[in-house]
Amino acid sequence: NAARSYIRPVEIGEVMRAGSVGKVLASKDSSFNAGDFVQANGGVQKYHIAKGKHLIKIDPNLAPLPAYLGTLGMTGLTAYFGLLEVGEPKAGETVVVSAAAGAVGSIVGQIAKIKGCRVVGIAGGQEKCDYLKETLGFDDAIDYKSENKSLRSALKETCPDGVDVYFDNVGGPMLDTLLTRLNMKARVVICGAISQYNERKYYGPANYMSLLVNRARMEGFVVFDYKDRYMEAIMQMAQWRAEGKLHSREEIHEGLANFPEALLRLFSGEKLGKLVLKV
Repeated sequence: NAARSYIRPVEIGEVMRAGSVGKVLASKDSSFNAGDFVQANGGVQKYHIAKGKHLIKIDPNLAPLPAYLGTLGMTGLTAYFGLLEVGEPKAGETVVVSAAAGAVGSIVGQIAKIKGCRVVGIAGGQEKCDYLKETLGFDDAIDYKSENKSLRSALKETCPDGVDVYFDNVGGPMLDTLLTRLNMKARVVICGAISQYNERKYYGPANYMSLLVNRARMEGFVVFDYKDRYMEAIMQMAQWRAEGKLHSREEIHEGLANFPEALLRLFSGEKLGKLVLKV
């Protein structure tokens, strides 16, 4: 729909919005040469014309090109600034992240571990939970689709001392439940609300009084607010990646014709890591 948001809606008939990486074919900007690789908001199309100020030059020798759409791209930047600037994690604290096996959540959890936190991820299905613990190094994981226990009881079990930082990508009833487990001075980072995007009426949290009782704060953010610091984050995450502290996974689908199917995997949860379309 065309509801007010942090960027204008995609209008009917427009090229679908999407981040991209590609090779410069021709340039009238002295800062870029044919053959350079760049990061852009190129949309779902094979070719894109852009002003140089809207491009970021990238090094394919530093990391594979798909990584610049995930860990070293917009989702990685979102995880980096959302957790470190808004969540302000401290060593020894408990950090919980929803949609933890997704492109943003998987990076959030790993950065929290690098910062010395105890990390619990929420994901759908045993395969994703195993991935979080065995590959990404999360301390624990909750399968919210499991019929064996409720999310509330699972949180009591995995976070017996409460939650200091909750990084929310889901919204809805999941956010509402997490609010009941907050510690004093906890921080709730509102990054997204995938459970609500296709709803006609948003589910508002009934447990918001927990913010008052625990002197906690809940704050939304948009990664574009930190655009002047993108290279700082990219270089830091590239270093962590080179040191083996930060792992990424891209699920690559080929062909423009397969874009609709790939996009819908965001809502069905049938993916691990970052969804990438190769054209």
